[in-house]
Amino acid sequence: SGAPLMAALDLSQLLDVRGIRHAALLGAEGNVLAHVGSDPDTSIAQAGRAVAASLIATLGGELQDLLIDLDGGPVLLTPHGDQTLMTAFDDTANLGRVRFAVRKLLQSR
Repeated sequence: SGAPLMAALDLSQLLDVRGIRHAALLGAEGNVLAHVGSDPDTSIAQAGRAVAASLIATLGGELQDLLIDLDGGPVLLTPHGDQTLMTAFDDTANLGRVRFAVRKLLQSR
């Protein structure tokens, strides 16, 4: 059921948000289903998902998103079913605008 989600998400609209460098929709196994912008480093998402799984196991509940601030710029990981949307941006981006654009995109499908 990964194909219908991929087809329904137009990741290119995320690049309209100032400061977003790339976005990628990753499958449950970490494979890139779709991406826009520069090539994503999926190892960041894999590590982030491991941290998220550990937090959920310890604290319970659901994860809305996970922000990882790296030397190359922040990366926002947002769960979408069994998939993950990875959005990388730079310091010119406004985190609130990035989160708003991501939620709007994910709710549009």
